[in-house]
Amino acid sequence: MSAESVQAQVKIPQASTTQTFTQDFALGKISVTYSRPNMKGRKIFGSLELYDHVWRTGANSATTITFTDAITIEGKEIPAGEYGLFTIPNPKEWTVILSKTSKQWGAYTYNAADDVARFKVKPKKIKPALETFTIQLADVLPASATLQLSWENTLVQLALSSDIDARIMASIDAAMKTDKKPYFQAAQYYFQNGKDLKTALSWMDEAEKAQPEAPHVRLWKARIQLKMGDRAAAQATAKTGLDLATQQKNDEYIRLNSQLIEEAKK
Repeated sequence: MSAESVQAQVKIPQASTTQTFTQDFALGKISVTYSRPNMKGRKIFGSLELYDHVWRTGANSATTITFTDAITIEGKEIPAGEYGLFTIPNPKEWTVILSKTSKQWGAYTYNAADDVARFKVKPKKIKPALETFTIQLADVLPASATLQLSWENTLVQLALSSDIDARIMASIDAAMKTDKKPYFQAAQYYFQNGKDLKTALSWMDEAEKAQPEAPHVRLWKARIQLKMGDRAAAQATAKTGLDLATQQKNDEYIRLNSQLIEEAKK
């Protein structure tokens, strides 16, 4: 057996492991692929990664970030697509860059002419020091989230958002003109987003007719009634939901309907 064939069978972990994660966000998804270097006792920013120089924002190949739907980052509209994610570290202000060139090794061939957008953000100090470079999405709500880059004692954050309300309202209007009206889902959206509660209640009544044995429908109807100020009706509806959940031995909706009954009594 040749030395080459023996070497080909040896598997060694990468010094900087690769991670890919995908997060549902708004009406699309966000995916990030990057390699995660470690501190290994080294000074990172201002030493290993020089200030005021373009960094691949990780190790090995440049970090990529993909949006399947248009998104707003720090107030700037970004079309759907795959981008290279580069940064320029600085003690007082980082520059975060989205490049239309997503496939490249490191930042050696980075070209500012390929920039789609740049964002200026203030770094924050964190303790204790973070050994492994980490990218994550935090505070993920239906239409907003925070992209976090953290390593050593530094945290950089970018605000993400998506204006989806008009699109969702239009889709609800269109769906309500079909034979399969999404009464329950539409009523939930109205309740959760400050829309007309009378309309939400009428739709939940229709959902109740379609699923008379569903304790979750009674729970949401009671929530709408309580938000409208009708505590007596909310208690009665939740009591029916509690009875149904008890019959079905559904512990989750026994608990939730019971909690709503107590809330409506206050």
